[in-house]
Amino acid sequence: MHWPESSLLQFISAASGPLRKTDSLEGLPNMLSSKKKLQLVAAFSTLFLFAGVVGCNGFFVDPVLTSIAVGPTATINQGATVQESAVGTYNDGSTKTLSSGTQWSSSDSTIASVSSSGLVTGTAPGSATITAAFQTTSGTSSITVNLGNVTAIKITPPSGTVAVNGTSAPFFAYATVSGDSTPVDVSPTATWTTSDPTNITINVPTTTGVGVTFTAGSGTPPGEVVTITATYLSTSTLNATAKLTVNQ
Repeated sequence: MHWPESSLLQFISAASGPLRKTDSLEGLPNMLSSKKKLQLVAAFSTLFLFAGVVGCNGFFVDPVLTSIAVGPTATINQGATVQESAVGTYNDGSTKTLSSGTQWSSSDSTIASVSSSGLVTGTAPGSATITAAFQTTSGTSSITVNLGNVTAIKITPPSGTVAVNGTSAPFFAYATVSGDSTPVDVSPTATWTTSDPTNITINVPTTTGVGVTFTAGSGTPPGEVVTITATYLSTSTLNATAKLTVNQ
């Protein structure tokens, strides 16, 4: 960097005392006392230190948020709550729990509503996606809301058939709720399993009134009787079974 002589003289004058009119840069070594030379060195050191700090300041930048993990993924009863959290990961590998400035939303607030602090309330049976957004980055979790006070569950029909490489007719899981005489279709939110998960594929709908179907793969043994189980989590864990026979 080039400094004009006049600027250097002004800086040196401020650091080591005023210069005489006849002083010049060439005569500085002769005119400055040891004390003034030390003052001058200190002044230049301060100047370059300041310049270094300013110059290096551009290297220290805030880390950039790259992803958000939202959780927990949970199953709750209608009327119950669960606190969601959002943890951000930055491009320098650090993580931080995000709170202030996080925007929370639900894909279906009629099933699960969420507050500005991430508290989720189950409002009706079904599933909803909870999203936490911070600046331009977002993450999601899934919430399943079950009926409370379910006393029993059953599968209708209790039995059915399926052909190899075919798909069965639909099965429904109905829950009996305490104080309500009308069974409730919980097929989309029940957990379905079979005794032959290798060959039988379970097709679970996202809405009620459709039912669950089962597809038998090419390796399914003809004549096999498969046990279907529906599990429903309410105030207690309830199970129901049905039979699916693979046609010859």
